[in-house]
Amino acid sequence: MFVSTMLVKIVVVFVVVILIVAYATWLERKVIGHMQTRLGPMETGWHGLLQPIADGLKLFFKEDIIPAKAAKFTFVLAPMMLLVPAFITFAVVPFGRDIEIGGYIVPLQITDLNVGVLYVLAMAGLGAYGIVLAGWASNSKYSLLGGIRSTAQMISFELAAGLSIVAVFMLSETLSLREIVALQMEPLWGVITFLPNWYIFTQPLAFGLFILTSLIEINRTPFDLPEAESELVSGFCTEYSSMKYALFFMAEYANMVVIAAIAATLFLGGWSGPFFGPINLLLKIVAFMFFAIWLRATMPRVRYDQLMTMGWKVLIPLGLANVIVTGVVVVLMQ
Repeated sequence: MFVSTMLVKIVVVFVVVILIVAYATWLERKVIGHMQTRLGPMETGWHGLLQPIADGLKLFFKEDIIPAKAAKFTFVLAPMMLLVPAFITFAVVPFGRDIEIGGYIVPLQITDLNVGVLYVLAMAGLGAYGIVLAGWASNSKYSLLGGIRSTAQMISFELAAGLSIVAVFMLSETLSLREIVALQMEPLWGVITFLPNWYIFTQPLAFGLFILTSLIEINRTPFDLPEAESELVSGFCTEYSSMKYALFFMAEYANMVVIAAIAATLFLGGWSGPFFGPINLLLKIVAFMFFAIWLRATMPRVRYDQLMTMGWKVLIPLGLANVIVTGVVVVLMQ
């Protein structure tokens, strides 16, 4: 029973994430289109709803080209190394309260690690290897520069992202995502009964830091310096084609979903809310993705020196200050 339940949960989560990733491309094209007084996809299905399927079929049947001087094994492996960590991060995300099926309690979570937050940070760090290896294996100067930029971004902004999360588990005193969600279902500060104890209320700066650094780490526009078409043709994925090219963009949207789910879990009460648990979490994920798309449609790409300055001279000091203030407040409240 345990094995079959676990397999069902893995398959359901995988299918749901794949569907969200596929239709995130449609949502982005439609939202940005309307923001720019265009219609976006309209021809393939009603309002272009079949466009992601058509794009997938097109990329699947396109010729797969590997440059003659590329490191072939690493070249093929790189897209997988970017996509797999994004999917396996969902293993620790709780998406509802326990349900009972035939007298058997089924947790709506693939696994509850007592170091779930550290697992999330570890998987986020692994994703950078895919971009770095893609840039190196392509044997192209543009691709290599994109890979190096990705490394610099990861080193710079992973520190600030980690500091924002530190403030959360200083308050929760646990690294389990399941327990963090449970603590956020209590009244705010223990006395305000009409507001939940979502950490966005007590840690607004940490929330802002986490969202900003996460978007930078997954190379979302306006922070897409590793691909920067105006400078590097297409950066780390310049030499890729066919499904390998598609895997990079699947990874980008999968990482968006991961970041949205983690942000909702750490700061927005996770699956808690007025509706059925997974529905609440899905609504929060969609809201975050809409914000990321809105940001892409609004902001111009930052320069590389501006990005590094923001990381080392602004976000890391803010993260350190927030941790220190949080520590002082926790000590005084004991």
